[in-house]
Amino acid sequence: MNKKDIEYQIAELKAEYIRLQHDLEKLEYVDGKLSPLEKQIAGIESELASLNQKLREL
Repeated sequence: MNKKDIEYQIAELKAEYIRLQHDLEKLEYVDGKLSPLEKQIAGIESELASLNQKLREL
């Protein structure tokens, strides 16, 4: 995986993270079930950390 691929994946994950954060805020407002979204957000955070580490190693 080259630098551009990693940067592209990071950008996609950030966009997905922002979308999920907005969805989470909406669910909090209507007292919806939050745990599935929280798990997805945690997974994205983990993946972003991994990709950022790979980017630093290049």
